[in-house]
Amino acid sequence: MLEGKTVAVVVPAYDEETLIAATVAGIPAFVDRIVVVDDCSRDATVERAEASGDPRVVVIRHERNQGVGAAIVTGYKRALEERVDVTAVMAADNQMDPDDLALLCSPVARGEVDYAKANRLFTGQAWQLIPRTRYLGNAVLSLLTKIASGYWHVADSQTGYTAISLDVLELLDLDRVYKGYGFPNDMLVHLNVWNARVRDFPSRPIYNVGERSGIRLRKVVPRISWLLVKGFFWRMREKYVIRDFHPLVFFYALGFLMTTIGLVLGIVEVVLRLMGNEITTPTIVLVALLLISGSQFTLFAMWFDMESNKDLGGRARRRTDRAP
Repeated sequence: MLEGKTVAVVVPAYDEETLIAATVAGIPAFVDRIVVVDDCSRDATVERAEASGDPRVVVIRHERNQGVGAAIVTGYKRALEERVDVTAVMAADNQMDPDDLALLCSPVARGEVDYAKANRLFTGQAWQLIPRTRYLGNAVLSLLTKIASGYWHVADSQTGYTAISLDVLELLDLDRVYKGYGFPNDMLVHLNVWNARVRDFPSRPIYNVGERSGIRLRKVVPRISWLLVKGFFWRMREKYVIRDFHPLVFFYALGFLMTTIGLVLGIVEVVLRLMGNEITTPTIVLVALLLISGSQFTLFAMWFDMESNKDLGGRARRRTDRAP
């Protein structure tokens, strides 16, 4: 137990026979339950996990490969069944420093935040330790996740090292959260709809311990980007239209509409000019006005969204509301 609360760690695993034993062995003693979820591995991941000899370990095996998000959801559901107060997630490839686990779980156990997540970018080591392509891909997706989720104060959106409270876990419709690599991004979108308090905590990045990355950025970045676009509009509808109306939806709508019309009209005018046609001054002024106004409306909408969510960074108080 930690701070008088029970703690579980979900370990999603796929073909991690080399590092699963070291991952389980490094989990601190204050953890009450370790849920290893094998996502239909083709190697001896299950056998190595079961051979750990740790009585806290329970192994759940998927009959077919469903994705890392699905494995985490399976672990979450087991934690819900056991009524665990704080549930953390650690990857099975030993890339998450177990010394940081108390830092993540303690504020959740104390009720200061509802969802704590690691941030490898806090330290100056990130640029040197994280592979450059993954660092840049993370930076792009972190920016898109800020816009889509409304958590403008968080970064390092791709980290899976997190801890969540039982109260908030019960509120979420886990079957609706994305089941692939975009799980942590989509999770933030769903958390924001419930006004969950989320905070980043510094974590030391660990690489070159024998891990193998299955992430292909050329496929993953476009897929998650599209997921975030859909998540953004879903959040706007759920949070600012259905549950509690906010005028920022008009600003976003006008911003997107005017910017789109301005871009289309501008492209048409450029094509016509290349074909030898004259471009009139009023047309140029109209395009400029549409683009400037569209940008201003969009920026104002973002500012309203930031103001609406500025109190969701976590405070030393207990939430009394269970729904927005």
